[in-house]
Amino acid sequence: MVPDSVILVDGTPVTEAELTYLALVNYGAYTSFRVEDGGVRGLDLHLARLEASAVELFGESPGEMRLRDLMRQAVADQADGWLRVSLFSPEIRPRDAGWHGCPRVMTAVFPSPPPLGEALRVLPVTTGRDAVHLKHTATLPLIRARRRARAAGYDDALFVDDTGLVSEGTLWNIGLVRGETVVWPQAAMLAGVTQALIGRGLASVGMDAVSEPIGLAELGRFEAAFLCNSTTPACAITAIGRVAFAGADATIARLQQAWRSNPRQPI
Repeated sequence: MVPDSVILVDGTPVTEAELTYLALVNYGAYTSFRVEDGGVRGLDLHLARLEASAVELFGESPGEMRLRDLMRQAVADQADGWLRVSLFSPEIRPRDAGWHGCPRVMTAVFPSPPPLGEALRVLPVTTGRDAVHLKHTATLPLIRARRRARAAGYDDALFVDDTGLVSEGTLWNIGLVRGETVVWPQAAMLAGVTQALIGRGLASVGMDAVSEPIGLAELGRFEAAFLCNSTTPACAITAIGRVAFAGADATIARLQQAWRSNPRQPI
């Protein structure tokens, strides 16, 4: 197990058989987030993600009340920490994949991980994830792309399609800034919760957002770039391949404030 973690399945301690299944079969979905003072920013979005994923991958959803009950049980008396909620079913295996029903719910609580960084250089990689709209457990493409970027001297990888359109990063969404406008890629990607929270709060910091196709050849028309995910509300991207971006501390601060403008929702 992860050090200092508490892992439950449907509210009871995880068994060896369940861990063995999870180690051998990566069919499932999850979401993860920081718990702060007993609340979660964007909890409604995380719950909606889990319910939609459950129906698509398994046939039924545990339901919001059940998910909330299991989250509260997992967090217990811890006011702060990191909570991952995963959906899986031991009845589904490579040779017997026809089962339909309500998945089991695994909750794992452990110390919050640090942000991805303060300023990152990313390598464009022509690849992507299968079923990109799902936050699923098949992570080989993203880990492989990240390894390739690190070997080339970059911090992380940015996915682009075979026409050169930017989509998403390995563990994060990307936004580009043009004046007072955040431009999100119009491409196949996972709709991120942090991305949505920034969008909800942009008006409060005097900014707005649009979605447009963004090609690698067009990156020079933007003043700044940033990444965002649940551990990193906003972090500057200083280079995408050979395209460099100037320092954007003030813009990053505004984006972080837009994220913070979303209240924590009680579990």
